Amino acid sequence: YLRLTGRDESQIALVEAYAKTQGLWHDDDREPKYSEYLELDLASVVPSIAGPKRPQDRVVLAHAKQGFREAIKDYVADDQVEPAAADPDRRIDDAPKLNGYDESVAESFPASDVPSHNGGEESTDPHEYGEGVAADIGRPSKPTPVTLADGSSFEIDHGAVTIAAITSCTNTSNPSVMIGAALVAKKAVERGLTRKPWVKTTLAPGSKVVSDYYDRSGLTPYLDKIGFNLVGYGCTTCIGNSGPLIPEVSAAVNESDLAVVSVLSGNRNFEGRINPDIKMNYLASPPLVVAYALAGTMDIDLMNDPLGTDESGQPVYLRDVWPTEAEIDEIVASAIGSEMFTDSYADVFAGDAQWQALPTPQGQVFEWDPDSTYVRKPPYFEGMPSDPVPVTDIRGARVLLKLGDSITTDHISPAGSIKADSPAGQYLTEHGVPRGEFNSYGSRRGNHEVMIRGTFANIRLRNQLAPGTEGGFTRDFTQPDAPVSTIYEASEHYLAAGTPLVILCGKEYGSGSSRDWAAKGTALLGVKAVIAESYERIHRSNLIGMGVLPL
Repeated sequence: YLRLTGRDESQIALVEAYAKTQGLWHDDDREPKYSEYLELDLASVVPSIAGPKRPQDRVVLAHAKQGFREAIKDYVADDQVEPAAADPDRRIDDAPKLNGYDESVAESFPASDVPSHNGGEESTDPHEYGEGVAADIGRPSKPTPVTLADGSSFEIDHGAVTIAAITSCTNTSNPSVMIGAALVAKKAVERGLTRKPWVKTTLAPGSKVVSDYYDRSGLTPYLDKIGFNLVGYGCTTCIGNSGPLIPEVSAAVNESDLAVVSVLSGNRNFEGRINPDIKMNYLASPPLVVAYALAGTMDIDLMNDPLGTDESGQPVYLRDVWPTEAEIDEIVASAIGSEMFTDSYADVFAGDAQWQALPTPQGQVFEWDPDSTYVRKPPYFEGMPSDPVPVTDIRGARVLLKLGDSITTDHISPAGSIKADSPAGQYLTEHGVPRGEFNSYGSRRGNHEVMIRGTFANIRLRNQLAPGTEGGFTRDFTQPDAPVSTIYEASEHYLAAGTPLVILCGKEYGSGSSRDWAAKGTALLGVKAVIAESYERIHRSNLIGMGVLPL
């Protein structure tokens, strides 16, 4: 692998010497001795995806249809939960809604729902959707007509795949799965299939080498044909930079309050992260991302249901377009060479012409631009004495948020798109930034004014102090009648009144990415303590580092 990816021989020799010295070098003639042995039945290893809103919630691919139908009822308004007509074309069965359903326990990622008193105690544990669920379980349905600008029309429903993205992280450094995805596209095109018209498809490799071996192997045109066009290199859909859905699709989704789906090859699918119009997010390998783009829905059994029909009207199944190991290995051997890596990265630190043309300030220290909306001088050291301030008691505190289990750092400090009507969006508008240039919270993490306003601004956050709301809202007890307001606005009033703030929450607080701004933003809102049943270790340490007491 090191030679294939262009590492020099001295580095390869160092890796080998280090591995041998540390006892990490594999030797077929010697049986390693371990303190504990685990046995695995290889026949039990089966294709899986994860979702709809936590990476640890595994869904066996063979049970994905049942898993989707089990989960969908948690995302649909009560008035939409109606038994669907038995239309075989929509693969919907006429079955009643589940009874006795404790939403907060059965949902794998409650985020703020407190389990009922007769519910289980395992709501934060990994959940395997579809396990033990009847194959003929029904589902809510609300078919909604859509007409595109070119005059074509179709219907979308709950579970429609509206984003299918092969993303830069996790998988695109693996040539086998990337070649596999392109071969699925090739075989699908040869059978006359294409993506469904409501699916936004993107290809964002982590390296230009991927584009090089696609071109060399002649696979690029097939990916282009079904809509997996190159959109760039680096973080896109997986961090929330998917861009808007197809406009007419977005309008239909919001008008009918549809629970639509994204399928991506990233490694995180937390609530509100991928796209504000999308409620359910699934993680899958690149070949399966292509398959779901062809199917256009999560309400499909990929092992047994056809992806579509060919020009002769014959059904085309996933097994018909799935490549063999030999086909993948042949292309990897013929299309990938070490020179592709050495050539692509020879001048990687020099940058391209645009990078080299950027003006660079001179001097020993950074020159802060008071007009910049990307990088501003942070307030952490303003007025900081030479000796640490003594720790004092927290008295007269108010609760800013009361949350449930599995609050992730994405809930606390989202990294995705900035809504125009949010406090951060209003700040950018006031500073002359047009809506099309808002970018994302992640791109503006050097501006504390944006990031404070974005703390707890996740569109799927549910604060029990403000029932009936979703997003960054709370009750402001500094005002008469304690009206509902944005979390940022309320925190400003509490800071002005000298009132310390506390957050109450359940299990696994701060899980997910080890995002430093989740602790920074919490501290800058005036929060002095968080009281939780349990914490993710890194976030707990970050809170301490910012002077917030985790209890």
